Amino acid sequence: MAKIQEMTQLSPTMEEGTIVKWLKKEGDSVSPGDIIAEVETDKAVMEMEAFETGVILKILHTEGAKLKVGEALAVIGKPGEDVSSLLAGIPQKSSSAPSPVTQAVASKENGNPTTPQQEKPDPVAVVASPTKEIPSANALPQSKTSTSINSVTGLTGVTGVNLTNRGGLRVLASPLAKSIAIENGIDLHSVIGTGPEGRITKNDVLDTLNKGTNSRSSAAGPSRLDEVVTLNGMRKTIAKRLTESKQNLPHFYLNVDVNAKAMEDFRADLLEFQKHLDPELQVKVSLNDIIVKATAAALRLHPKVNASFQGDSILQFGRVDVGIAVSLDGGLLTPVIRNADTKSIIEISKEVKELAKRARERKLKPEEFSNGTFTISNLGMYGISRFTAIINEPESAILAVGSVEEKPVVENGVVVAGRVLSLTLSCDHRVIDGAVGAEFLKTLKTLLERPSLIAGVI
Repeated sequence: MAKIQEMTQLSPTMEEGTIVKWLKKEGDSVSPGDIIAEVETDKAVMEMEAFETGVILKILHTEGAKLKVGEALAVIGKPGEDVSSLLAGIPQKSSSAPSPVTQAVASKENGNPTTPQQEKPDPVAVVASPTKEIPSANALPQSKTSTSINSVTGLTGVTGVNLTNRGGLRVLASPLAKSIAIENGIDLHSVIGTGPEGRITKNDVLDTLNKGTNSRSSAAGPSRLDEVVTLNGMRKTIAKRLTESKQNLPHFYLNVDVNAKAMEDFRADLLEFQKHLDPELQVKVSLNDIIVKATAAALRLHPKVNASFQGDSILQFGRVDVGIAVSLDGGLLTPVIRNADTKSIIEISKEVKELAKRARERKLKPEEFSNGTFTISNLGMYGISRFTAIINEPESAILAVGSVEEKPVVENGVVVAGRVLSLTLSCDHRVIDGAVGAEFLKTLKTLLERPSLIAGVI
């Protein structure tokens, strides 16, 4: 009997997935475990397995379709089996159909321009009294339909078009003048009419348009059109989870400055030592790798920070799994270094590089970016001095790392030029008290300013 292959939940936070590529086609034989498609989740592009034995009788959605978890993806059954009744029972998915904007673009390319949401009231009528002189939205030039509609309805303050004066009375303008104004986003209040009784003519609008164009081109160059960027699955998840974290977790912040000279010298010594090793054994250790190791060591010494709020209890993790925030095109991901407190700086450096590479390629497995106990977010490479980060639930803290900067420091009572690193710890006050967070930062500062101590902590 034929069965439906559903969109499977491929990651813990996945709510919907986009079909990137079908690896099987209709008529192909499959069995449980066979990879039938590549699906983009909110975190990565992952492989979807078949759960039935048979042949693919029907593929219900093409590549690029976005489906919620549990929605019908394909039908698998015996060769030649009649699945008409099964297909009839599958709810029609409206969200997989092209959006009104996509339909408009496609129609235009096919030489049949249409306007999205034509069933809605004529937007011009919203701001102007009905008249044959005013063109409907469907009569607007399609290359500027969306911009013109927004302008007419007053949704954009920059190029808003208003066909009534500020007292609610109509602006006197010829039909052609109004049409040109709508098409080019000109506010008729800014146009001086030279016709009878101050009526605005075509030439008045064109003069205003030419003056505005010359002014813009001489002052700031060509203007840039608004662009609507559709949220991908990853960005939706980031928006949802960080909003929930900021709203639900009582954040407070602790900041400390670290004298980074010893840490930089330590890194230089590591790199110099590795020059004598086989090239295959050489690893370009970064300051961030040292920070990860020192943080893991400090977490081992301060288990109250390596914890999670559980509603009626607090879970102090026995493991130290440190997540590293990695920026991606369209979002960010947090690969996790498992048991970071037990690994050397060289091991951490290798693992960070490999995980970051596969994160950017969207090839990480769910277990490689979930269930961390603490997160580090480093923006120092962008020249950011200091910042505050939002906690990645269900963790209770996140460390924001800024750049190393030249600043005056006091050494043995004397002010000298120094190298300073800023660290900011965001804490969930339900789990971490101020003193607890401060003690953790004090230990971390000591380890970074005397990195030779790191090896002796664990």
